[in-house]
Amino acid sequence: MNGIVVDASVALAWCFPDEVSDYADSVLLAVENQTVIVPAIWPLEITNGMLVGQRCKRIQQPDVRRFAELLKGLHITLETQSVADSLINILPLAEDYGLSAYDAAYLDVAVRHEVTLATLDADLLRAAIAMGITNFKI
Repeated sequence: MNGIVVDASVALAWCFPDEVSDYADSVLLAVENQTVIVPAIWPLEITNGMLVGQRCKRIQQPDVRRFAELLKGLHITLETQSVADSLINILPLAEDYGLSAYDAAYLDVAVRHEVTLATLDADLLRAAIAMGITNFKI
């Protein structure tokens, strides 16, 4: 499968004005014509980011709707695997690189599909570089 793994840190930067970055904007432009591949945890991370943003008064409901429409316009493939496969694939990555299971899930998807990873997370970026994963560059 061709595409790019986009973690929640990048996607949420598309919504929150105080997280805008040239990097996240470049990723958004790039994925308009590519498949975004994300682990099964991604929709929950995005939803939680929106929830926390609303509770902290960083965004309002119209912002959430605009962001949802933006996501609807992208070709996003949700990558799932069995619980056993998750343990076999994700746990060692999390242990070896000191990542959360959530961050290791992004790394796992990039490794298994041999695709580029886009992240603003420094620890995940270091792990990806150590694994030889191509990182999205502006």
